[in-house]
Amino acid sequence: MAPPHENNSLTYAEYLKLDEEVQYEVIDGRIYNMSPSPNVKHQSIAMELSTEFNVYLRNKSCRVLAEVDVCLCEEEDLTKVNEWVKPDIVIVCDEDKIHKSRIVGAPDLIVEILSKSTAKTDRMIKFHRYQRAGVKEYWIVDPAHETIDAYVLENELYKHNGTYTNDEVIEVRIFDDLSIDLKNVFREEFEK
Repeated sequence: MAPPHENNSLTYAEYLKLDEEVQYEVIDGRIYNMSPSPNVKHQSIAMELSTEFNVYLRNKSCRVLAEVDVCLCEEEDLTKVNEWVKPDIVIVCDEDKIHKSRIVGAPDLIVEILSKSTAKTDRMIKFHRYQRAGVKEYWIVDPAHETIDAYVLENELYKHNGTYTNDEVIEVRIFDDLSIDLKNVFREEFEK
């Protein structure tokens, strides 16, 4: 199957048939190319955050997953699914939403790590789409400034819960007893 163009429509069933190394997201009918791969600092931050979440969630019912397809609607027929995203990190506490190759429905927490090519999409388009889908908590990580903007869903709208810097501790609002020291997340410099 030929790669799609931004103006074409694409169902999730068609996407799964693509023989491309290129990955796509579709939001509100628009196709977003997810290439190129994230840089080393982006990957390091994702790994450190995932580690913090994994240690806390061990032997609990919630799961942390990275770069998995998320179909925000709860449609089971893949030929009718015409919107999905691939966040950097998701936490899902309803195991019925976890399918073999994707998440079906809104995760409890989504983390997006900005890059030059995704910043506008993450800050605006995905922000509003995650809010509309009912994602309880949304973090936008800025690797260049080593900050995290945290948003919590209240009355169907995101409330800015704060901007946290590399020397602060961030509370994970979907859990009563999880805080992450951001010195452990933003711990390395990659200048080479």
